[in-house]
Amino acid sequence: MLRRLAAISLCLAIVLAAPERGESTRRPKYGGTLRVEIGAIVNSLDPSAPAASAEEAFAKDEIDALLYERRNPDGTFAGVAGSGSFRIAEWEPGKRAVLQANEDFREGRPFVDSIEILMGRGARDRLLDLDLDRADVVEVPPEEARRASERGARLSVSPPDELIALVFVPGRPVAEDAQAREALSRSIDRGAIVSFILQKEGEAAGGLLPQWSSGTAFLFSTAVDTSTAKNLWAQIGGSPKIVLGYDASDLLEQTIAERIVVNVREAGGAVTLSAAKQGAASDGVDIRFERLRMPSPRPRETLARFAAVLGPLAGTNADPLPAGAMPQQIYDAERAIVSTNRVVPLVWLPRVYGLSARVRDWKTPSPGEGWPFADVWLGDTQ
Repeated sequence: MLRRLAAISLCLAIVLAAPERGESTRRPKYGGTLRVEIGAIVNSLDPSAPAASAEEAFAKDEIDALLYERRNPDGTFAGVAGSGSFRIAEWEPGKRAVLQANEDFREGRPFVDSIEILMGRGARDRLLDLDLDRADVVEVPPEEARRASERGARLSVSPPDELIALVFVPGRPVAEDAQAREALSRSIDRGAIVSFILQKEGEAAGGLLPQWSSGTAFLFSTAVDTSTAKNLWAQIGGSPKIVLGYDASDLLEQTIAERIVVNVREAGGAVTLSAAKQGAASDGVDIRFERLRMPSPRPRETLARFAAVLGPLAGTNADPLPAGAMPQQIYDAERAIVSTNRVVPLVWLPRVYGLSARVRDWKTPSPGEGWPFADVWLGDTQ
């Protein structure tokens, strides 16, 4: 409550010092429903229930952060009912959720009375609803951010904090072929993916940490090396085609996968694609996409989380990051995973949101931070 009172007091002081005609636009106020639209389909708000896709996992984590304040030591939600800034008022699995402000939240009641979240909305529909003032906060695919900005949309763009990588499936023959793994990695034109697919709203990834966080990302090459890749593919000779699996519901994964097929073919290799429905098993796939979001801006915490997921795939099962790890130790642990080419980093994505004119005091979330809905308020659109 003290945080809320301090914020209100500061804004009131500004208002009193300003001309009278600006008073209504400067004073925070309670009330109203914040209208939110996302692309993911969330089927359960139970913190212990697994998500069927990375997209659902990210959205579920955002919603759970509003409902459950307390976390376990590993960063997951403990699921203590009523501890967050909002409570569930209405719930239609996979379609809609209405969250009501928690009057007893320890940091003070949120400004908005409620949040209505519509799920499964396509990118075009979300942006159209934003244009027509039918939504206040919408998720914008990074590859659509440039066009949305050119149309005059008000955007919030986070630092790049989501990694898209390829991982070789353990047990598949190609996963044990070091030349094939290296050839694939060197064949991929990450710069073209960023420039043409993401419309420059992202960064090429050669390692597991972005440059702004670690300061050492430049030490991991992101350049395409077609010449070396051609030599490696030639040495492999009659190796079987590599099957790359992607989520059939994820247009970005599909588009990147199609670009990779072209890159590998130009280098003398062969990759075929296999689309799987969300959450379905992907039998017969040699490589698949992995999407990871940073849990913290601090490199040690992020790499520890990523290593827990990717390390076993790369054959590095030991905990490489003790508490207080130095930058060199972090770099060495990152290099140990990437150097096997069992994990192939591709690109870093930011989180992009479109905001209506009435959304006030929005703070672009940093890695590990959820939607800042507890602090925003709704003002006049004029």
